[in-house]
Amino acid sequence: MFGKERCEAILKDVLLRLKAADEAQVTVFSSEAGLTRFACNYIHQNTFERDGKVMVRVVLGKRIGHASTNRVDEEGLNRLVERAFQIAKLSEEDPDFGGLPEPQSVSLIDSFRLSTERYTPEKKALAIGELIKKAKSKGFVASGAFETGLREIGIANSKGVFLYHPVTVADFSTVVMSDDSSGFANRSSIDVHDLDVPSLAQRAIEKTELSRHPIEVSPGDYPVVLEENAVETLVSFLGFIGFNGMAVREGRSFLVENQGSQVANPSINIWDNGSDRRGLVRPFDFEGVPKQRVELISKGVAVGAVWDSYNSRLAKVKNTGHALPSTSSYGPVPLNMFMGAGDCPKSDLAKGIKRGIWVTRFHYTNLLHQKKTLITGMTRDGTFLIENGVITRGVKNFRFTNSILSALNNVEALSTEATSFIDSWGSICVPAARLSSFTFSGKTDF
Repeated sequence: MFGKERCEAILKDVLLRLKAADEAQVTVFSSEAGLTRFACNYIHQNTFERDGKVMVRVVLGKRIGHASTNRVDEEGLNRLVERAFQIAKLSEEDPDFGGLPEPQSVSLIDSFRLSTERYTPEKKALAIGELIKKAKSKGFVASGAFETGLREIGIANSKGVFLYHPVTVADFSTVVMSDDSSGFANRSSIDVHDLDVPSLAQRAIEKTELSRHPIEVSPGDYPVVLEENAVETLVSFLGFIGFNGMAVREGRSFLVENQGSQVANPSINIWDNGSDRRGLVRPFDFEGVPKQRVELISKGVAVGAVWDSYNSRLAKVKNTGHALPSTSSYGPVPLNMFMGAGDCPKSDLAKGIKRGIWVTRFHYTNLLHQKKTLITGMTRDGTFLIENGVITRGVKNFRFTNSILSALNNVEALSTEATSFIDSWGSICVPAARLSSFTFSGKTDF
């Protein structure tokens, strides 16, 4: 990790080297990550990685050049700048480029936790050791990973943007297996003490135990309870394919025909907020524009999308501060999504279901039709039969094929608490949900 002083020094240095450009942007990424992996009931890998990267965007008229390096010495930075200018001169003009963003006031959020930064491999080993001990006592095999780390980003441009933000991240995940079943649990937070690894371990073991000797159930439409991991898959796909301003502008999003329309159950509220500490805090986007809280679905009505400077200018709408790195071709994406919780304890979500399915998480999920929000995938690591409001036994996994909007329209209840999931780019915080119907289109032998 560079730290604030060095990061800002690099920004100033590289920006000065780019003074011959009409406009220029410098972005510094830096990270530290301590990872402990375990498999087959023993720790097999401890790693610690430091990485740093400098990206530049050079604007010459309407020609733009991008270059990056992980060398921050004199020679490395000289080559970086030279390469960016060369690429810009050889690039075709982009007639729609309207310039880099002007500086705006950004409210920086404290999202750095010393408890996470100082969490040692020894502490991880002790926590993992307790999980392995419990798994072995049941005759099960535990695998997974425990990671803590730091990430920082600095952004500066020739118009006066100059920003820096650090964040800590902790993540624990495990799969516990028997000879014919498995159970999964995970959690992420900026504070390692929020993870509660013993509870996660117990949850994975209980799922493995309950799903032993799974029975085969025919595919079809069933009432379901989707745990937070499964709901996260639905919401993250919807954010990427539906609330992306470029997809809206190009007519590829469901919002094109449904803006202002009821697309989900009235209990559904989804928004994006880069300043909420329950997720991976990002107070500004990858152009240095402050992130706005954006309502995406309000009381089941589709109300908004997210935008960056390029696409908002073309669509003649407000820039919400959701640009990805300048080399990305995906357009603006909501990276800090939240789904409002409900009033039903998670333990009561199965009540009222005569015969249904409880899903821990989805696996290998892929998009089938963007505008219809149609996806397909598999259940995994804890799929159960619900009978008369109670989980009774494990079932063999299903393939599902379902519209995300259809699933959200079928929501009958949401859990009172929401869980956060953090990845390299952002985070999603969602509750568990009970749906009146969900389509399982195929079955498996396991």
